[in-house]
Amino acid sequence: MRRALLRWYGRNRRDLPWRRTRDPYAIWVSEAMLQQTRVETVIPYYERFLERFPDVRALASADLDDVLGQWAGLGYYGRARNLRAAARALVDEHGGRLPRDAAALRRLPGVGRYTAGAVASIAFDRPEPVLDGNVKRVLARLLAIRADVGRSEVAERLWGHAGELAAGPRPGDLNQALMELGATVCTPRAPRCEACPLARRCAARRAGDPEAIPARAPRRAVPEVAAVACWLVRGGRVLVVRRPPRGLMGGLWELPGGDLARGEAPAAGVRRALRERLALSVERVRRAGSVDHAFSHRLLRLHVYRCEEARGRVRLHGPDAHRWLAPARLAELPQAALTRKALDLVL
Repeated sequence: MRRALLRWYGRNRRDLPWRRTRDPYAIWVSEAMLQQTRVETVIPYYERFLERFPDVRALASADLDDVLGQWAGLGYYGRARNLRAAARALVDEHGGRLPRDAAALRRLPGVGRYTAGAVASIAFDRPEPVLDGNVKRVLARLLAIRADVGRSEVAERLWGHAGELAAGPRPGDLNQALMELGATVCTPRAPRCEACPLARRCAARRAGDPEAIPARAPRRAVPEVAAVACWLVRGGRVLVVRRPPRGLMGGLWELPGGDLARGEAPAAGVRRALRERLALSVERVRRAGSVDHAFSHRLLRLHVYRCEEARGRVRLHGPDAHRWLAPARLAELPQAALTRKALDLVL
């Protein structure tokens, strides 16, 4: 199986920028970006990020706003914060170099079992396994494991099989071959079994129903929620606030506002949010429109308002910083795609 996978990978692998380097730092950055994100989305972010932060020390010394700004639009911003925190730990504890050992890699902020195995095997030829969604699907079909691969006991079994495959020459290429096979051939729907180097060994194919393996956990209903945001100008400058470092879109800048309570009218919600979160009082609010945004765990409708004649001095209760900026400077701040949609609406 190892020989068949490596032979197939040598002939069929996609030409991706992180496959043209053995730099452990560049490989680590790519693995962080690829978590829960499509390859074609990652490529331009990866190239810009490495141009801005070419090595561990450059990332460790960077301002967090700069790091988040380079990451803006990629989502799951905790990955960017963890990369910078881990880079600082590497400078302080490892002389600015990534350790070769997977156990040492896992002690870095944000580095889990998968990322440690990927970096150790691809950058350092260590016989460490990887197990992402693609690898889980490939192994489950090979072995006709019909159970939900998200269950911990099933995942542990698959980690064991992945470890057996990684134990041999070229473990990094072997791991990438498994991931590539799952991404391009052994896909969730309509797998191309005729193109698979492991087809003759695949129990799911012999059973005649590869698409039914592994079992899919039932989808949870995604809740729909509503929030408000306010374009508030004073002396030609717009008020923006920064979210706390932890949590959804942590550390990013946005227009002030907040979640709506159930049944609350958006205009009333704007006034309440500004009063409770910023100690500002506004009377006149004009609706600018609304934008929709899908997160992994909820669907959000953001109602955007223009607010005038705010009274009071900003006192923060929730956001951790605020600025009054000329509208032309708003694009300089790290901001999520949702905020860019809101700004496009009012601008």
